[in-house]
Amino acid sequence: MAPAGRGCGCWGGSGAGAVLSLLLLLGALACARATEHYSPLSLLKQELQHRQQQEASAGGGCSQSGDWADQYPECAIAYVLVGSGLYDEAIRHFSTMLQEEPDLVSAIYGRGIAYGKKGLHDIKNAELALFELSRVIALEPDRPEVFEQRAEILSPLGRINEAVNDLTKAIQLQPSARLYRHRGTLYFISEDYATAHEDFQQSLELNRNQPTAMLYKGLTFFHRGLLKEAIEAFKEALKQKVDFIDAYKSLGQAYRELGNFEAATESFQKALLLNQNHVQTLQLRGMMLYHHGSLQEALKNFKRCLQLEPYNEVCQYMKGLSHVAMGQFYEGIKAQTKVMLNDPLPGQKASPEYLRVKYLREYSRYLHAHLDTPLTEYNIDTDLPGSFKDHWAKNLPFLIDGYEEQPGLQPHIKDVLHQNFEGYRPEVQEMICVADRLGSLMQYETPGFLPNKRIHRAMGLAALEVMQAVHRTWTNSKVRMNGKTRLMQWRDMFDIAVKWRRIADPDQPVLWLDQMPARSLSRGFNNHINLIRGQVINMRYLEYFEKILHFIKDRILVYHGANNPKGLLEVREALEKVHKVEDLLPIMKQFNTKTKDGFTVNTKVPSLKDQGKEYDGFTITITGDKVGNILFSVETQTTEERTQLYHAEIDALYKDLTAKGKVLILSSEFGEADAVCNLILSLVYYFYNLMPLSRGSSVIAYSVIVGALMASGKEVAGKIPKGKLVDFEAMTAPGSEAFSKIAKSWMNLKSISPSYKTLPSVSETFPTLRSMMEVLNTDSTPRCLKKL
Repeated sequence: MAPAGRGCGCWGGSGAGAVLSLLLLLGALACARATEHYSPLSLLKQELQHRQQQEASAGGGCSQSGDWADQYPECAIAYVLVGSGLYDEAIRHFSTMLQEEPDLVSAIYGRGIAYGKKGLHDIKNAELALFELSRVIALEPDRPEVFEQRAEILSPLGRINEAVNDLTKAIQLQPSARLYRHRGTLYFISEDYATAHEDFQQSLELNRNQPTAMLYKGLTFFHRGLLKEAIEAFKEALKQKVDFIDAYKSLGQAYRELGNFEAATESFQKALLLNQNHVQTLQLRGMMLYHHGSLQEALKNFKRCLQLEPYNEVCQYMKGLSHVAMGQFYEGIKAQTKVMLNDPLPGQKASPEYLRVKYLREYSRYLHAHLDTPLTEYNIDTDLPGSFKDHWAKNLPFLIDGYEEQPGLQPHIKDVLHQNFEGYRPEVQEMICVADRLGSLMQYETPGFLPNKRIHRAMGLAALEVMQAVHRTWTNSKVRMNGKTRLMQWRDMFDIAVKWRRIADPDQPVLWLDQMPARSLSRGFNNHINLIRGQVINMRYLEYFEKILHFIKDRILVYHGANNPKGLLEVREALEKVHKVEDLLPIMKQFNTKTKDGFTVNTKVPSLKDQGKEYDGFTITITGDKVGNILFSVETQTTEERTQLYHAEIDALYKDLTAKGKVLILSSEFGEADAVCNLILSLVYYFYNLMPLSRGSSVIAYSVIVGALMASGKEVAGKIPKGKLVDFEAMTAPGSEAFSKIAKSWMNLKSISPSYKTLPSVSETFPTLRSMMEVLNTDSTPRCLKKL
């Protein structure tokens, strides 16, 4: 502290006048920067008032020339330097003052701010900033702005809990909309979306007109899977700020997750009208267009994204993928190589694109080499190395011992050229339109599933090819597969759909799990789905939460009936009060001492072949941590033993189906057709429960259902009901008969159109990978719309 006789408690005179003018100057600078934070001069002004009071109480007069009066102009100049970005100059000013006055709080605080602003990439700056701010807190423990400033230093260093504690202290001292918003942002970063939501809500109650807080409130809904609530919040943010690009971008993404392509497109377009160079929006719109099957349009967005941000890894990867999916391998592999060259720095986590790109490049080379080879002459599952397939399907880093790269692109094999729809014969055009319509019937009407017209066409053509192949089998014809002519087996039927699904999106490894290396099979191959992870709800499966909850309750009662009959009534009463999966874990801990952090429940699949026998279905797991977050998941484990059991079941059903199909061809009795329908649905019921593919099992199986039913003379006319997922219907059904009944309830089966029998052969019309890519690329929109 300065000696009492050397301070100044008056505003008159040159020293105080200089202080006032510099206070006004820094105040103007802060306003110009339009920040919401506390003015850095608040401490300076309060310290001046404090000194005035001290001088007055000591009976001192107004010393116009004292050192204390000179300190304040120096301090204000230093703050102006901070505001102007001249941090080293500001630090020198503050340091000079602190040599004369070591406990001058406003100077310590200013120097702490300057160190922080100088750059936290240098840990020394961060340490010095934290040291100075901690000194201020020790001297002035009731200053909320200092706690907030220290939180701003701590959070970029990853010390989120400490930053949250500082903001909590600041809120206790002087709650404000800004402090709640700041703390909410840190909870959001920590993925504690529920607590973040509470803080954003509290902030908005103190100050309603905060578009940024409203946006983040919406994002807390979005990340918990509460899409409709998120959309309402984003719309409210746009009412407060009509040119809020991030709100339009987030609204577009929410609609995309909801599966509403038109509304998502409109929102992304509005964001880009405000800023045509908004990279994030271009990237998100491009991703949406790719997954909608609009590859040319997607490519335009990725190219524009890369013009603005040449090192954007997501856009570079997606550009390469879009080219390859359309058969433009030279450009595609060029873009993939650029991603591969972008090695992560030491200690830096590799991006998902970097992890996937080498698999995509190798697969692209393989596809290019086989563009003109007849599809019946090669087999991806046997051609690709086992370790490559295993690593790719598991999304592991590309570290494969002894791997030999696929040969580079051969100049004599040209890229796939664009094929005009009008260039196809009229009967082929008709077939494409039929395929588009059939494929659209396979679309799930539930959040998280965006309509993909490319997948629709591919799986529609798959259904028609299955129809033709099955019909040929029932009339005693053989098929040609992998260069050999033989009787068709059930796997050949599914392989037709597999080849179309693979080529529709080469990014996804659609591989038979039983064709993986023996070592991988012996360990088991898990197909894992998180239904609830912490606060994140998987909205795709929301319709099935209650069904699974009832199943778990039943299994718990069976368990206690066998192991704890005396306590069964108490357990039953407790379970009747449970209405959410989240509430099951405490009940289990209460009645079963073995339940510590979680428990598992296994489903069983009854055999049709061997009455009374059951196979392993899927495993339901519920675990929890100390703060109440739970993991609610389901998984199927594809071991070799389990696969063989299911294969035996499917073999028996397929043999029966073939026999009854041959009878059906020669008969027109209704009973025969109904029996064939039940056999098709039963066979696919076991396929769904087996989950034998690394990706795409659901739509592949449904296209086989549609195709095989058409071979039996029945056409699926009904759409899959809203919220229903065919694979989960099969997995949660008590048996094949129950699944058949529920599937037929929405299929609205009717007699097949006679025109289907005159359609060209799909396998002969599209005998190569090139011809398949051409038909998936062609735009049939105006012509097919007229035909419908």
